Amino acid sequence: MAISRASCLFFFLSILLGHGVLELEASHHVYRNLQVSDSTSPKQPYRTGYHFQPPKNWINDPNGPMIFKGIYHLFYQYNPKGAVWGNIVWAHSTSTDLVNWTPHEAAIFPSQPSDINGCWSGSATILPNGKPVILYTGINPQNQQVQNLAEPKNLSDPFLREWVKLKQNPLMAPTAENRINSSSFRDPTTAWLGPDKRWRVIIGSKRNRRGFAVLYKSRDFVHWVKAKRTLHSAKNTGMWECPDFFPVTKNSPIGVDTSVIGSNVKHVLKVSLDDTKHEYYTIGNYNIDKDVYVPDNGSIDNDSGLRYDYGKFYASKTFFDHVKGRRILWGWINESSSVKDDIKKGWSGVQAIPRTLWLDKSGKQLLQWPVPEIEKLRVNQVKLPNKVLKGGSVIEVSGITATQADVDVSFKVTGLEKAEPFDPSWTNPQILCSQKGASVEGGLGPFGFFVLASKGLEESTAVFFRIFKGQNKYVVLMCSDQSRSSLNNDNDKTTYGAFLNVDPVHETLSLRSLIDHSIVESFGGYGKVCITSRVYPTLAIDGAAHLYVFNKGTQDVYISKFSAWSMKKAKLY
Repeated sequence: MAISRASCLFFFLSILLGHGVLELEASHHVYRNLQVSDSTSPKQPYRTGYHFQPPKNWINDPNGPMIFKGIYHLFYQYNPKGAVWGNIVWAHSTSTDLVNWTPHEAAIFPSQPSDINGCWSGSATILPNGKPVILYTGINPQNQQVQNLAEPKNLSDPFLREWVKLKQNPLMAPTAENRINSSSFRDPTTAWLGPDKRWRVIIGSKRNRRGFAVLYKSRDFVHWVKAKRTLHSAKNTGMWECPDFFPVTKNSPIGVDTSVIGSNVKHVLKVSLDDTKHEYYTIGNYNIDKDVYVPDNGSIDNDSGLRYDYGKFYASKTFFDHVKGRRILWGWINESSSVKDDIKKGWSGVQAIPRTLWLDKSGKQLLQWPVPEIEKLRVNQVKLPNKVLKGGSVIEVSGITATQADVDVSFKVTGLEKAEPFDPSWTNPQILCSQKGASVEGGLGPFGFFVLASKGLEESTAVFFRIFKGQNKYVVLMCSDQSRSSLNNDNDKTTYGAFLNVDPVHETLSLRSLIDHSIVESFGGYGKVCITSRVYPTLAIDGAAHLYVFNKGTQDVYISKFSAWSMKKAKLY
């Protein structure tokens, strides 16, 4: 089916016009003569054991996640012909537990004029009769971005293995009248149903440097009319890719359907910024009468705002799991290796572990935590006794598979008067983490983990905390330092960081890391800050990888809890 079709390949190769690389409006790079490749290196130390990925080739955005008849569905952008972006189809896998996956044939692939030049990202919506439908972006013969609809061919099939497209496609398209930018109009959200029985959906767009969410309405999910005003916009943010708009309950971690509106919920608007490849979200109020969204005061509405994840995490998408009453977040983890190395290993991109998502009791940020189903992979638990971790100490944790592990620790800090003073000009935590990395001694910190570390620490990725004394409070910095992660300097070894809103006077500092060969997903403060890193050690691979707890500060800290598990391999395909 889709894999045998050459139309998508023909389009991308034809527009190159003899040049090596063409950067499209969506910031995807098309690599000449690299679209078809069977290259897969026999040595694969960086392939994941329990993070979702297909056997080979390129993947990116998670698309249309949902649950239908007790089966979880994940669609994702996939190149069936190589390890670089191109030839994109909607690949499809299903699961009963969000851990073990069964692959199916591609669900959506170029076949109509409205998508003949590409089937890009979109979302699933469950209609009131229980029928799932998908809205997605297609690229038409004029290279315009338009919105299409697909529906299951056979609703009695819980695996939804075949999808058919509406003959009326496209349902939404740029015109001279609506003045929509035809090269920046993509990634429709899950739709929501208002009290007036009209469906609403937003699509990401931009005009000049202003990013915005184009709002459409429909009574029948087929005939869509553009609203007079956008749902929301923000200046100097550029193109909004993969927008997501959903309600969260104010006083409970329980998730709710996307159509829920009322005084007991807040709304979240997340956008993925094409210019910076960062995401940010705001929390605010949705006025259904005016169909506008207004972020709360103090909710930063630009690239400096709150993020789901401060590392490698993009094009994320949530869905409501009505069976377990939770909202689940998927996100794409792209590579930090060179294109040359990606082609050599024969694959690129993985999906993050699905996370539950809910509103913090403060109402000012979201919390995230890996779905509990992932814990079924834990084996061979190792516990460390509660103990003082002296300043300058490094302790190895033995008895686990250090390349495939789940590590959970809590630190109790005393001697806060010894914390370094905080300079108010330090407003960028990523830069601060780069300047004060794991090798820079402080008062309280750095303390945390060395993961995927070689025996002599020639290679290691450090995930740690550092505490500063501000004018009226203590400031906690969380970092993921990749600067020593690999002896291969062709990799991107950016250090990531964020400020963690935890009071070390009254609270412990919790840190959980999911380690999976080339991935380190870390959760600080029980999910207040998440940082995902991609690392490719040359020494700390397979059985030569080690795990350490360390404290490079001058002051002692106390380990109040420590558990680590080896992780079994999941069935990924």
